Amino acid sequence: MRMGVFLVAAAFPGQEPAQVLGDALAAVEAAEEAGFDEVWIAEHHFMSYGVCPSAVAFAAMALGRTRRIGVGTAVSVLSTRHPVALAEEAAMLHHLSGGRFSLGVGRGGPWVDLEVFGTGLPRFERGFAESLDVLCSALSRDRIAADGEFFSFREVTMVPSARMTPVVACTSAETTRLAADRGLPMLLGMHVGDEEKAAAVAAYEAAGGPRTRHVAAAVGHVADTTDEAVQTLRKAMPRWLEPGLAGYTPVDGRARPSRDIGRYVDFLTGTHPVGDADHCVAAIERTRAVTGIEHLILMVEGAGDSSRTLENIRRLGADVLPRISSRRAPASG
Repeated sequence: MRMGVFLVAAAFPGQEPAQVLGDALAAVEAAEEAGFDEVWIAEHHFMSYGVCPSAVAFAAMALGRTRRIGVGTAVSVLSTRHPVALAEEAAMLHHLSGGRFSLGVGRGGPWVDLEVFGTGLPRFERGFAESLDVLCSALSRDRIAADGEFFSFREVTMVPSARMTPVVACTSAETTRLAADRGLPMLLGMHVGDEEKAAAVAAYEAAGGPRTRHVAAAVGHVADTTDEAVQTLRKAMPRWLEPGLAGYTPVDGRARPSRDIGRYVDFLTGTHPVGDADHCVAAIERTRAVTGIEHLILMVEGAGDSSRTLENIRRLGADVLPRISSRRAPASG
């Protein structure tokens, strides 16, 4: 089973983005030292929920600061990027890191990003499949061309070329079918529980998708007791989530999605590996048993303080990772 860390680069009140990014980079180094297999970084724009606007740029820095651990994007927002440009960047990181880079992509949302970057609602609403196909072509061929609604260009040579399979964030039945049709692994978010993840895997396979290594995100926080871990996150996470989620600004007149923050935090702490070491191990093994997913990434920043994040990573590495069954030993760097 592969175990990773999931970083949002979450800005809690009073934290400056530059410091948050520096703390996230320190978390990458701590994750490598703690024995995690991978670190994945999220991408957000114009909001405090996450202050990393380029997951690829962060990944490049993280790869340069580490020797063994894999680094992935969770995710690069494809609706605001040209897929060939993203493929070029991914290919560079693939070669420069010796194959340690993984590309995760997602549709994103109907947010103001589409206006700022000039791609517009059509790319979000009906252009994701075409964008994904161009990206996959650029990551599987030496020469590519396009003649579609959103992308049309003469044949060009990919320099450098690479053979990579992106992971696709799936939050809807439509995107799940799209990933299944193209045989691409899914990334399933921490906002859904084990049963919903299992249903997504079943829908993926029913749509003809192959048995593959999907990735599941969850909150991960370990403490001396389960009550201590839960209470720490119940106290801290609303301070991040309340203003952070309010930063989602629709590009058109539609209502901004709302969420009961207290109920959401209760869901996260009650569903995911948040507790003492025994509880965390049991929660991870339950996710594995219910979903069949053998690749889990843990969001570790929930306490809202860089020192507590680093301590959380170290304790997860020391007290939880060695007890996960079928864990392989980390490759030497």
